Amino acid sequence: VQLQACGGGLVQAGGSLRLSCAASESIYMYSLMGWYRQAPGKQRELVADITTDGDTNYAEPVKGRFTISRDNGRNTVYLQMNSLKAEDSAVYYCAADRTIMTVSPSRDENEYDYWGQGTLVTVSS
Repeated sequence: VQLQACGGGLVQAGGSLRLSCAASESIYMYSLMGWYRQAPGKQRELVADITTDGDTNYAEPVKGRFTISRDNGRNTVYLQMNSLKAEDSAVYYCAADRTIMTVSPSRDENEYDYWGQGTLVTVSS
């Protein structure tokens, strides 16, 4: 599968962005999809993930501000980001896996089998 992430850009602190990750085939067969981010000089970290059944998990820094969703009919996963902060600036990546059935706050990125290219989010303070 090919995953195409888009929707990044430059936004002021307090603003919003919606990221999209479009898959080249049906995402229904991908039991888990997620968003990760990597800031300069830092390791890539989990932002949020979602199962086919709609179970979600969020990293603590984004809880209450970000919302992950998936539209199986459109083969797309979204990340709605509100109340953005400067520390949210990073390259955001989407990922997919066929076999993981549950969300987990300690999900290792190496467990994901498929990755898209990143989209850059820059939040100005």
